[in-house]
Amino acid sequence: MNKPMALTDFTRLPPVARAAAFDGLPALIDPVAENGPASHAFLRRQWFAAATAAYGQRARTLIVEHFGEPVIALPFAPFGPTPLRLAAVPGCYWPFRGFPAATIADDRAFDVLADALAHEVNGLRIGPVYDGDPAASALIAAARRRGWVAIDRFVADSFLLDMAAARTEGPFPRASTLKKNRFHEKHLATHGALDWRFLTGAELAEGGFDAMARIEEKSWIAARTDGRDAKFTRTGHGAFWRQAATDPVIAAQLWAAVLTIDGEPAAFSFDINCGAVKYAIANSYDPRVAKHSPGKLLYYRNLVRAQDDGIATVDWGAGDSGYKQVIGAEKGPAIRDWLLLRPGMAALAGRMLRGVWRRSGQ
Repeated sequence: MNKPMALTDFTRLPPVARAAAFDGLPALIDPVAENGPASHAFLRRQWFAAATAAYGQRARTLIVEHFGEPVIALPFAPFGPTPLRLAAVPGCYWPFRGFPAATIADDRAFDVLADALAHEVNGLRIGPVYDGDPAASALIAAARRRGWVAIDRFVADSFLLDMAAARTEGPFPRASTLKKNRFHEKHLATHGALDWRFLTGAELAEGGFDAMARIEEKSWIAARTDGRDAKFTRTGHGAFWRQAATDPVIAAQLWAAVLTIDGEPAAFSFDINCGAVKYAIANSYDPRVAKHSPGKLLYYRNLVRAQDDGIATVDWGAGDSGYKQVIGAEKGPAIRDWLLLRPGMAALAGRMLRGVWRRSGQ
């Protein structure tokens, strides 16, 4: 016969949801990411560790548990003047600066997160993130329920290519596109032997990142800018991507298509493959062969491979909408930066400066 539970037995049960704060980036971030949407699976501990190391930040993390299981991980790092007690979610600018949450995390878990966050900071920046991002949207809603002010600034529209729809509309690429591509490829080959490769994981770490950096050093980004926005150079974001790739799970999601001509890197396209979603992070080419469209040739090969690999959506993010729409991409969710300001003086200041924040978007 089962013994009835006493009141003391009930008091020993864990609360439905509770939060704990950690200095640094705890290993608990990984199981949260593993139990979240496949599209957000790259938001692992090493993703945030790479960002804080590359950009000189000091992280702290809130972990929310649901019946003892971690369901939300919110890393944050200080930004702005110290007395203001402002923080931002760290990470790389693209594909987005978000944080992981398990698919079972409910409103109660995000309410607990918002309450814990109020003890840590006066304000939190989340972004850029997409409209409808599950974790960001849930935290924004929870913060508003507790009297926080949430201010958004528009960054850009995203552009998405529906690969599943492309399959139903006939051969991809179209015959006319293939004819043009063969013409360009024929002339490109006059510069030397063409080699088209797909790299991931260890291949990127063992020379792939360096090859893409060499292309960037020849490209317009080096010629027309100070190079800080380059993805793989030592003066750009190279440290971030190299450190992120030390996590074998993230490394397996990183993907590059690379064209070499007589063994010399000439064009690349770099993506993150997360489940059925491919995030297009960066592409570049050697201007010496620009008139033969090496980037376009390479990316069509990349898209055909994506189809074969079961990719359903190619997320091109923002910018350069012209060539994306020619390929078939359509406008997707807006990309925004959010500033959450806790009740009190921070919220009051936020209401007064709302217009300044919104006008500072791109």
